[in-house]
Amino acid sequence: MTPVESELAAGPGLGPHVRALRKARGLTLVTLAEASGLSHPFLSQVERGLANLSLGSLRRIAVALETSPVELIAAAEGALDADLPLIEITRSGDGAATPSSFAQGSAKSLATGHRPFLPIVVTADDAGHDERFVHAEDEFLLVMRGAIHLELDGEVHALAEGDSAYFAGGVTHKWSADGPNVQVLIVKQQAGA
Repeated sequence: MTPVESELAAGPGLGPHVRALRKARGLTLVTLAEASGLSHPFLSQVERGLANLSLGSLRRIAVALETSPVELIAAAEGALDADLPLIEITRSGDGAATPSSFAQGSAKSLATGHRPFLPIVVTADDAGHDERFVHAEDEFLLVMRGAIHLELDGEVHALAEGDSAYFAGGVTHKWSADGPNVQVLIVKQQAGA
């Protein structure tokens, strides 16, 4: 199946990042195609920076690679590893929020490129989603505003403003906002870091 919409231009970092994640997960293009429901020729073009993809296709690739669309977009927007600055300052008004499909709302990456860890601020207004994630990398989460329900390996934890959670790779997880205008800082270890 090939994507119908072309909404997102593949940046210089997206293809290499998808390829690196695919290889880190021990997947071939064919197995990634099967897991994502996308064609392997299309995925080959994505990895070589020759294809644009819809947000839906990006989400399918992210889920198949056990990561989030925001991580993939951050890699696409960022500089190549060799060009990454040693110091990066992000001001509150810098950049636009990125649509995210792991929460109803928006997400903003606070660093560019493939760094050892990826900090993301998510603002959500919904009751949540049913999708659970599991990946090899560790993750840290801090509730900056509001409250959430965080499920870790089937156990639900209520977290309020200022509460945090650290969980190792391999832990099945999902979270949902408990009210409007919830803001969460997520810091995810990058694959291969």
